[in-house]
Amino acid sequence: MTGSDEGVQGGSVPLAMSAAQSRAARGLLGWSEADLARKAGCDEALVKNFEAGYGDSPSGQIEVLRSALSGAGIVFTDSPSAGVSLDEMRGTDEGTRLGNLTTENDR
Repeated sequence: MTGSDEGVQGGSVPLAMSAAQSRAARGLLGWSEADLARKAGCDEALVKNFEAGYGDSPSGQIEVLRSALSGAGIVFTDSPSAGVSLDEMRGTDEGTRLGNLTTENDR
């Protein structure tokens, strides 16, 4: 399943999430920037700045956002083009919170 988080093997790295994918995923879920920040356990400014294209957010922080979205049922795709869809059959896992990142799960 190219582009989804399912089937990611140990040592494999899921594709990076774009700002557009983040905005689209929030739209599918009906989440505000504050909702995503709360679910990911990070500051709302991170979400706002990332989605607006300001600064260069560390990949670990973006992965926390992506993980929260994935846990809510968002599936990220890269083929034939980057996008997102909602898998309503998935659980509502909260994802990896920023404070719980380690060198093992920050990939």
